[in-house]
Amino acid sequence: MNPEQMTTLVRAARDARRKAYAPYSGFKVGAAVWAVDGTVVTGCNVENVSYGLSHCAERVAIHKAVSMGKRRLLAIAVVAEGAEPPTPCGACRQVMAEFGIETVIMATPRGRKVITKNLSELLPEPFLFLPKRQRTGTGRE
Repeated sequence: MNPEQMTTLVRAARDARRKAYAPYSGFKVGAAVWAVDGTVVTGCNVENVSYGLSHCAERVAIHKAVSMGKRRLLAIAVVAEGAEPPTPCGACRQVMAEFGIETVIMATPRGRKVITKNLSELLPEPFLFLPKRQRTGTGRE
């Protein structure tokens, strides 16, 4: 991804964060994924009083992209308030691996701090049951 695309993705995640439903934790998160065709799809966290039923912004964005027929995803940006940019949880990292995401951009809302990592740095050994040629997410068949 070039710097302009990264900026676009972070802005989309920041905008998505404004739509977060976080009445219990108050921790609003936005995410945006970049599909191989250039489509940007956003998501926000959606909490539930029964925390186990909550959804992370990253998975909302990825699942929304998949529901739109976008299975080849290249990058994701995640934005949340804090002294440091947010890092995706383990479940989100595994879902990122399923759909071939390689670049993870983590940022604070005003973009004062941005960290970019390869997913392999965040999840060095993902669980991958099917051979690469059978997975739909990687697009590398």
